[in-house]
Amino acid sequence: QVQLVESGGGLVQAGGSLRVSCAASGRTFTTMGWFRRAPGKEREFVAAIDWIGQRTYYADSVKGRFIISRDNAKNTMYLQMNSLTPEDSAVYFCAATRSVSIRWADYDYWGRGTQVTVSS
Repeated sequence: QVQLVESGGGLVQAGGSLRVSCAASGRTFTTMGWFRRAPGKEREFVAAIDWIGQRTYYADSVKGRFIISRDNAKNTMYLQMNSLTPEDSAVYFCAATRSVSIRWADYDYWGRGTQVTVSS
């Protein structure tokens, strides 16, 4: 059974940093990614990583501030978030797909999400 479990969310002040993690079990994937959804907004792509080649993809809104990485041995993906702003506040979801994509509709497996709140 495939499971994706996020952890590491919380409350941080603007300008601060936070790291969220996603532990995967059940199988390996071609691509894993992070998406987020803020109240009243659509789910949006944040970042993704190719599990084999380590190629990374970022939304323009987080490029230069967020870093996605993974640890093969632990089958865990991370999102290091720096220079956070209140606009980054959202529920962050871990997701996985057998394709290479940044479109949420292409992702087959999803975690339950972890809340990230950035205070001004």
